Amino acid sequence: MEFKDYYKILGVEPDADKKTIKNAYRKLARKYHPDVSDHHDAENQFKEVAEAYEVLKDDERRAEYDEIRQYGGSQQGFHPPPGWQPSGSWSDSGQHFQGDFSDFFSSVFGSGTFGSGTDSRASGFGQRRMYGQRGQDIETEMPVFLEDTLSDERKTISYSLPHYDEHGQVTEVNKTLKVKIPPGVTDGELIRLKGQGAPGIGDGGNGDLYLRIRLVPHPLFDVEGHNLIITLPLAPWEAALGAKVTLPTLSGKINLTIPANSQGGQRLRVKGKGLPGKQIRGDLYALLKIVLPTSNDSVKECWQQLAEQVPFDPRAEWSEAS
Repeated sequence: MEFKDYYKILGVEPDADKKTIKNAYRKLARKYHPDVSDHHDAENQFKEVAEAYEVLKDDERRAEYDEIRQYGGSQQGFHPPPGWQPSGSWSDSGQHFQGDFSDFFSSVFGSGTFGSGTDSRASGFGQRRMYGQRGQDIETEMPVFLEDTLSDERKTISYSLPHYDEHGQVTEVNKTLKVKIPPGVTDGELIRLKGQGAPGIGDGGNGDLYLRIRLVPHPLFDVEGHNLIITLPLAPWEAALGAKVTLPTLSGKINLTIPANSQGGQRLRVKGKGLPGKQIRGDLYALLKIVLPTSNDSVKECWQQLAEQVPFDPRAEWSEAS
């Protein structure tokens, strides 16, 4: 079994913080997204990047992985340490295996399934079937750009189905569908397409296809429910005096007025510019971030004059509380 170096896959150091890991994932997820990438192996690269992020974004799974990595990160034909028992942090939390994760992932974090034993969705294609048995339900991930949630265009998806010949031998065949993204979808949501799963045997009907929505990280916007958050850099004088700035949204650029005496960390709401919801559309929030200009002698002189002329104590409330 091949060892997966998740840090190398994301291009980060083993001591990278969560923000660095998230930024690396965002960049690579968009680079290898099958809808836009011309890389010859984009789909597999996208899956590897997603698997690496699933592990490294979670403190418990990352700690387990780091332990395994120290044990045998450079081994060929990797096997977990003797007596290794996965903690079950993946499956016990209800986050069952939803996609094409590697054998390495399963060996470290436990065998993935599509659900509990009472779930009708099965994890493999090679199971024997009785005459008249209903076809398997199939689950696959559907990466969706935030911009796609605003579009009425149908997305093309491809997935594999089991095919049984007259001798009972099973092979896989590819199927392609055009799917319209329902308004209001959220990350991790399951969409059911009735009868688009594996074919049944005899009088058994077809199984269903379940699409697991995966919102692809955007380089500018964070998602909170159906709301979007964008960090808006401001010069100190723009925050102090007020300004009009051009703000990008998913549906084009708008002009935003910055009130005078705005503070870093303040949020300005732009109504109706978030993601579509089931009933109403979410909002866009501009998170203000004050950015200082590059320092040189003249800039330092201006700051020094300001410090001498303006009686201002940013920590005055500390003395009031003491």
